[in-house]
Amino acid sequence: MRLANKVAIITGAASGIGRASADVFAREGARIAVADINDAGGEETVTAIRADGGEAVFVHTDVSRASEVERLVKVTKEKFGKIDIFFNNAGAFEVDMLKIMEEEVWDRVYAVDVKSIFFSVKYAVPEMRKVGGGVIINTASNSVNNPTAGMCCYISAKSAVIALTKVLAVELAPDNIRVNCVSPSLTDTGIVDGIKADSTSAEWLNEMVSRIPLGKRLIKPEEIAHAALYLASDEASMTSGINLIVDGGSGI
Repeated sequence: MRLANKVAIITGAASGIGRASADVFAREGARIAVADINDAGGEETVTAIRADGGEAVFVHTDVSRASEVERLVKVTKEKFGKIDIFFNNAGAFEVDMLKIMEEEVWDRVYAVDVKSIFFSVKYAVPEMRKVGGGVIINTASNSVNNPTAGMCCYISAKSAVIALTKVLAVELAPDNIRVNCVSPSLTDTGIVDGIKADSTSAEWLNEMVSRIPLGKRLIKPEEIAHAALYLASDEASMTSGINLIVDGGSGI
């Protein structure tokens, strides 16, 4: 197993990429702290992992709040004894023209997508140092390479994630802590379900999917999860500071 004896915290693990990653990591031997604001979905993820023979615990967590991330780290340490991997996957997505976007929307996206990474470093890195190192993975987005009107807040936040990943990779290297990010293109998650529900947005989505060379289809959450698995595993022992793009070739 590629993550045998590892303990992983995965945020946003109640659904989508987070749930798929929790499932994949658990099957590879990791014990999982499932973090999310969606209690029902988080418990479902835990139930599925346990049914498959894995170990998991759900911790209700709003990653935009320092106290809740601190508690997440504390509960994980109490339950499993250590922390090896922190996957900052939880994200906020908003589409709106900047001229009409409300300040609180901008602040929320940046708090969930960017500030949460600061909190994970602040509280998880001291625990990783105790075990001689660790891995931090951040979910960015390939949308940063395809600027689209109405996505200024989201794309700029995900650009910050990529830059922050690189700086942290340098800063934490002396602690043997690797920091990388994975950038999905259009992935079949709940966010996409919302796009499909609107006829205008659905037309845009179909056009974007038609431009994906590999299969002309949406990416599956499991395909992102396996990319994150590589970054979390010892196979990537000399990989740090990279942005691993999973886009079906659409960026070519």
